[in-house]
Amino acid sequence: MLSTALNIEDVRKQARRRLPRGIFDYIDRGAEDEVGLARLRRGFDDLVFHPRVLVDVSRRDLSTRLFGRERPLPLVIAPTAAAGLVWHQGEIELARAAAKAGIPFTIATGSMTEMERIATEARGELWFQLYMWQARELSHALIDRAWANGIETLVLTVDTVANPIREYNTRNGYEVPIRASLKGGLDMLAHPRWVVGVLLRYLLDEGIPTYRHYPESFRSSITRKATWEQVRLTDALGWDDLKELRRRWPGRLILKGVLRADDAACAVEAGVDGIVVSSHGARNLDAAVPPVRALPAIVEAVRGRAAVLADSGVKRGADVLKLMALGADAVLIGRAPLYGTAVAGEAGASHVLHLLRQEMEAVMGFLGCTRLDELDTSFISTEGDRQERPFAGN
Repeated sequence: MLSTALNIEDVRKQARRRLPRGIFDYIDRGAEDEVGLARLRRGFDDLVFHPRVLVDVSRRDLSTRLFGRERPLPLVIAPTAAAGLVWHQGEIELARAAAKAGIPFTIATGSMTEMERIATEARGELWFQLYMWQARELSHALIDRAWANGIETLVLTVDTVANPIREYNTRNGYEVPIRASLKGGLDMLAHPRWVVGVLLRYLLDEGIPTYRHYPESFRSSITRKATWEQVRLTDALGWDDLKELRRRWPGRLILKGVLRADDAACAVEAGVDGIVVSSHGARNLDAAVPPVRALPAIVEAVRGRAAVLADSGVKRGADVLKLMALGADAVLIGRAPLYGTAVAGEAGASHVLHLLRQEMEAVMGFLGCTRLDELDTSFISTEGDRQERPFAGN
């Protein structure tokens, strides 16, 4: 099946056939009227390349240096809480694929596999994503747990301060926590491979999957309501909280969900090591600016004082290179490897990474570049610019 998937969209279609609709919609769709998803795609498509010619590109190198380490690809697996739903122990499968590719895997706060098991079985570079809970002390205990497991990079996600408006989850019966419904049950029965390969394996091994990073006293199965108040995401997170986290966390600290240059500058002043320019894949605020438009001003504001990463909407290797040309040091990918994991576990995720590598190598050749550090704004402009001048930011 994987051999017939020639691009990410092919993998996506295979994942759609395999997964119950509720789970597929949960990982695939956006928020509100979902115009943000189209805006993400349009943001990439409106950017055009200005290739060089007569350059020897027989040896193209996709490696990049990030946080003092040379990495074979400019990619990071973004935190995705649903990995454990698309495949049995999907977090481990995805982490193994990342390790084989030599790129970091970011464990989500809402992971259904505990970080200890992922660290033992994946054996790659792990980052940990933190959503700050209402009870700060519980979040601080969680990052202590991450540090004790050898995780040196913490990704604080700050763009989910309210419940996203995703009506399709309610209609499909896939709210979090998941609620039982006749429609959802029939949907699952229509996808027996998923029921046998994922749900029944969980039930036989450990029961209904749970949020493994939630405190023991508040942990519940994903189908039951629990006492959520202390572990709900806080909507009162401020710059002082970031500074306190910086004081407590001895490793690298990345702030994810930044779309304004002034916020980026404040984050650097607060001591972060990296910033992720992200609209959460258009899954939170439907009308948020696409990262490709926000990125240049943020790069200018940061001025090399911290690493700048970007994500949201990447479907092609060319998308990755456009973000790099606009100043990103690396790119996080979320939905694409999830599709692959849903199709074939580790092998599917590895196939997605292979496709992206293949596409990046081809585009690099067409651009007349042999290394990623050659990319800059001279290679790119907005299609609507009639004079086709290099990209000038916002």
